[in-house]
Amino acid sequence: MNEELTKLIYDNEKLIYSFMKDYNKYIDKEDLYQVGVIGLINAYKNYKEEKGVKFSTYAYLYIQGEIKKYIRENRTFKINKDVNVLCNQIKKAKNILEQKLMKEPSIKDLAEFLELTESQIEFALGIQQPVKSAEKPIMNDGKEVTLYDVISSNENVSNIDIICLKEELSKLNSHDKRILQERYYNGRTQSEVANILGISQVKVSREEKKVLQKLRNNMVA
Repeated sequence: MNEELTKLIYDNEKLIYSFMKDYNKYIDKEDLYQVGVIGLINAYKNYKEEKGVKFSTYAYLYIQGEIKKYIRENRTFKINKDVNVLCNQIKKAKNILEQKLMKEPSIKDLAEFLELTESQIEFALGIQQPVKSAEKPIMNDGKEVTLYDVISSNENVSNIDIICLKEELSKLNSHDKRILQERYYNGRTQSEVANILGISQVKVSREEKKVLQKLRNNMVA
């Protein structure tokens, strides 16, 4: 490894460790660290300043993405007793909160109820069910699209465009995130989302259009 990459890793180790703390109870620390380094190096190779995104923000999302990809796709790590306990706790919490809230609880709801981080909840849910990304096609109104397709007319989507989209998504409030998650990650219809959230289909449609327009405006700003 050359000096430049060695310095890069040394300067950004805290960023890698910040992700590891939520998962190292369940997955080998060395494996997590290596995956985080891969994400950091990929960020370094693809980073451009043209969009005005700070490298730390860019790297953060790459490291996060690489670790979550590892959790979703690489089942070589042992699902230990702690993971099984966590999954069972979440299952029970979902049942309790569904009755209490009269709707499907969000990741934030589960995290607050169990006094865990949202990353830990996402990890456990990811073990049980893969999560679709902003770049993965879904069926929407009979057409195969990605979330990026919906908010952009640009046919040449670059890595940095996706990173910028993810950064803007992270700024949304939990309600707006939930609508997009159900519509573009879980592929639900507006009527299905309305039933989950306990609001009308018309309101879902109006709020979805509003948040998509907000993303469009921020992406071109």
